[in-house]
Amino acid sequence: MLIRSHPYVVGIGARLGITPEEVVDAVSSALKDAGIRADEVGAYATTEKKRPDPGLAEGVSRLGGVLIYLDDDRINSIETPSPSRAGLIGLSGVAEPAAIACSEKGELIMKKKTYGRVTIAIGR
Repeated sequence: MLIRSHPYVVGIGARLGITPEEVVDAVSSALKDAGIRADEVGAYATTEKKRPDPGLAEGVSRLGGVLIYLDDDRINSIETPSPSRAGLIGLSGVAEPAAIACSEKGELIMKKKTYGRVTIAIGR
């Protein structure tokens, strides 16, 4: 459970080889679009399949955040509201199910949006 002063979880999907700058820019844009301050984010979440890709972890680190990696079973147990290309890697989605799975209320406040090579969804 997240601390109430940090009620939001940012789910992140990204193309292979993403740079930290792309992650920072995408998250910053998404938070601005959603009207959320960075200090209201309790965690960032993605698929375990992204663990070998250092750009994602470094980008979240630059944002001062904690990145949670979810296994395939957890990701696939979440019903996603939007179609996803993640089926190509055996997942129902990435950004939306990750945001839902790690959020306190289990709801999306921003469906996935793509910012360049990064996809962001926000849950609470």
